[in-house]
Amino acid sequence: MLLDFMQKGGPVMWFILVCSVLGSAVFLERLIYFHRISVRVGEFMRGLSNLIRGRRYAEAQMEAAATRGPVQRVVHAAIIRHSAPRSELKDIVEEAGQLEVPRLERRLGMLATLAFLTPLLGLLGTVAGMIQTFQSMAATPGMTSPADIGNGIYQSLITTASGLAVCIPCAMAYAYLSARANAVIHDMERAGIEVVNLLVESRQHPDIIEFGETQRRSEKT
Repeated sequence: MLLDFMQKGGPVMWFILVCSVLGSAVFLERLIYFHRISVRVGEFMRGLSNLIRGRRYAEAQMEAAATRGPVQRVVHAAIIRHSAPRSELKDIVEEAGQLEVPRLERRLGMLATLAFLTPLLGLLGTVAGMIQTFQSMAATPGMTSPADIGNGIYQSLITTASGLAVCIPCAMAYAYLSARANAVIHDMERAGIEVVNLLVESRQHPDIIEFGETQRRSEKT
């Protein structure tokens, strides 16, 4: 039935079919990607806060590097330079976040293009079908029945319906994935601000003494 439907719509239907396959593939790939990098920022930062407050930076780095995702990479970049001033830490977090944005928005432009292109392809197929119908009417004047005209119009409108059937899901997929990307960007900004505050606060408490410093003091005494 699908093959018969494609044949009735004309050659443009094959281009619309290719667009639908591409849109489905991009949506599924991005959906799996966002599911894989999802993280509960609150729980993740609570786990790191105890390590950072205790100045166990090596353990905090290992914790941040255990799961590779945009939020974790931003936090990891800051922990590596934990001794840097606040202004430098903020720049590090911003630069790390900017590097992650292209990965989050990868292939979303393709979905937007497909959502824009498929209705135009459907309109092109409709116009081409109507031209064929009127050409057949002109070739046999007075011999074309209303049923033939109706069949020709029906076949030409198939492409418009098919184009809209592909366009609408692509537009919805683009809106959904864009919202997911913005949510991850917000999580990166939140985690970046929190880790900078934690790192700065951990250096402002003199009662927290690292193991190496304790050992040096004991050796002097």
